Amino acid sequence: MITKINHIAIVVNDLDASLEAYHTMLGLPIGERKVMPEQEVEIAFLPAGDSLIELITPTTAESGVAKYLAKRGEGMHHICLEVEDVDAALAEMKARGAQLINDSPIQAAEGRAFFLHPKGTQGVLIELLQADK
Repeated sequence: MITKINHIAIVVNDLDASLEAYHTMLGLPIGERKVMPEQEVEIAFLPAGDSLIELITPTTAESGVAKYLAKRGEGMHHICLEVEDVDAALAEMKARGAQLINDSPIQAAEGRAFFLHPKGTQGVLIELLQADK
């Protein structure tokens, strides 16, 4: 079901400063940047081989990411695993009794996705994504 690690997401206070730090320190190229109004975040990608590092910053003080950042500070937010068929993956997770954040796929920056609750995955938020081709 899982084909690869698509990205590791890191929540940051200042997207511009964080992009510059990752680019300068690690030599990673700066990739696509997007505002996701429905999730109240701005994201930027840094390609790293076949995977990505995704930097996320909230665009409102009320968003879930803003609350996460206020409570936990900057750092890893989630791991995104790519699947071929998000609907089949969701059905399989439901059948296995996984704790889900989403009952149906949502529109993510790179395709359709859903999240597994960290309570069922040893404290790690996991996104399962069917990437747009």
